[in-house]
Amino acid sequence: MSLRVLVMLFFIFVVQSTPELCIFRGYIAALEGEPYHLRCCLSTDHYQRNHIVRWSKHYGPNRTVAVNSSDRIIFKDDAIEFWPIKMTDEGTYSCAVGNQEHQWNIIVTKRSEHDCFHPNYLITREVEVAKSLSINCTHDYYQKVAYNISLFKDCSPVPGNHKTYILKNAVLNDTGNYTCIFFLYKNGRSFNVTKTFSVKIKDSQDKISTLYGNSINYVEAELGKEKILNCTALLMDSSDMIYWDKEPNNATNIIIDKKKSTPSNSSGMLYVSNLLKIKPVKEENLNVWYNCTLITTRDPETIHFFLKKKGPADVSRHIFIIVLVSSAAIIFLVIMCIIYRVDIMLCYRDLIRRDETLTDGKEYDAFVSYLKDCRPDNGDEHKFALEILPGALEKHFGYKLCIFERDIIPGGAIVDDIDSLIKKSRRLIIVLSENYMSDKVRYELESGLHEALVERKIKIILIEFTPISNFTFLPQSLKLLKSHRILKWKADKSLPYNSRFWKNLRYLMPAKTAKSIVFSSHPLRNESLPVLSKV
Repeated sequence: MSLRVLVMLFFIFVVQSTPELCIFRGYIAALEGEPYHLRCCLSTDHYQRNHIVRWSKHYGPNRTVAVNSSDRIIFKDDAIEFWPIKMTDEGTYSCAVGNQEHQWNIIVTKRSEHDCFHPNYLITREVEVAKSLSINCTHDYYQKVAYNISLFKDCSPVPGNHKTYILKNAVLNDTGNYTCIFFLYKNGRSFNVTKTFSVKIKDSQDKISTLYGNSINYVEAELGKEKILNCTALLMDSSDMIYWDKEPNNATNIIIDKKKSTPSNSSGMLYVSNLLKIKPVKEENLNVWYNCTLITTRDPETIHFFLKKKGPADVSRHIFIIVLVSSAAIIFLVIMCIIYRVDIMLCYRDLIRRDETLTDGKEYDAFVSYLKDCRPDNGDEHKFALEILPGALEKHFGYKLCIFERDIIPGGAIVDDIDSLIKKSRRLIIVLSENYMSDKVRYELESGLHEALVERKIKIILIEFTPISNFTFLPQSLKLLKSHRILKWKADKSLPYNSRFWKNLRYLMPAKTAKSIVFSSHPLRNESLPVLSKV
């Protein structure tokens, strides 16, 4: 046999069995959604420092496109990495070093939605009963970069803290699919790589009796309570037996309970359980080895149980969870209180029936200041100030407004009347628009600012009736107010009484108790609303 043939046989049987190193077969399979890598191993001389590996994807015999790196496709040394590989990555790939080139046809299989493994990606192992069963989660390429590795049997975690291997004598119920999951982190995302062993346990041809369970077991017991240690064996011969070496000769609280199953006519197998019952557990029963031994025609087999005192509960973990949940709940409540602070305050006012208007000696809850020039382009503003605003605040929410055109007494001095009415009001509502600062309303604003800044007897509420791009037309003294909040009127969106606009306006108005008889949530859908009376 020639040297070339020997080298090819080596790559077929050795290199192909370790896909983390080099793959030379023409067709390879990958699982959708998992990271995948492919190494370019063409010859020994391409390991020189300055060699360049060129990766390409072939679309038929006449079209070849170079593979470019991206956030998902990465070139690392001689390998191409997919993070992760997708169905669209399926196709023919080639790597080239110098004049050498090799091609692969990658077949991507759709991932199973319900299982942690794919039935077409299994490493099969057959082990006889009582023979050594070894499963070890290793991966030559991804193991070093995995931040966690877990072992599952039939998609359920294998008992044990971070257990990544199994080494024991095989029993029949060890049959199953064992999946190693390698948890990886790349570019701010988490990925999983799976490796599944399909284990089949065969009946031993020479019928060897065996014990079930781990050879060494540490068992916790609580003082004053009952503890049961279970020793179970599969007996192939009626002359075989199991026994505990801790017989209850001097211990009155230890009892051995022997149980046998009915032997099978076909196989003659017999399941035997010896239960060692300690009732109640005492101090002398702790820190002692209890050994269960199987006696056969071969060497004896022993399972060891070490009984230790049950330690205190891990309260630190529970405390951490409680603190974490409590902190999250508090943060959530704080955020909700900030978002819905207006609703909470209005509900609180209604609940305690708070009224700020009983003892201040003022007649009006608010003086409404608006543009007085009645022109066609100001019609909506007049309707808002004379109809919508009083219709909601007076007839629905029980406030009393002072509106100049409606409540002024004809024949008096206008300046004196305005000054007097503002002093009798608890709030000054200013309906803002681009043309607001006219001669007729300037004194209203100046008088209100004097009451707010100097006398500190009134609060100002600004309503932006039409969008305003520049507020420089307002006096600079308005910026001296502690609360400079502007409510925006949004036409139809603000009309319903339960809209955010009316809630914010009520929040800025004085707290007041009133009977509210509501026939509609929309101020313009009733022709008349009953006048509200104070309680």
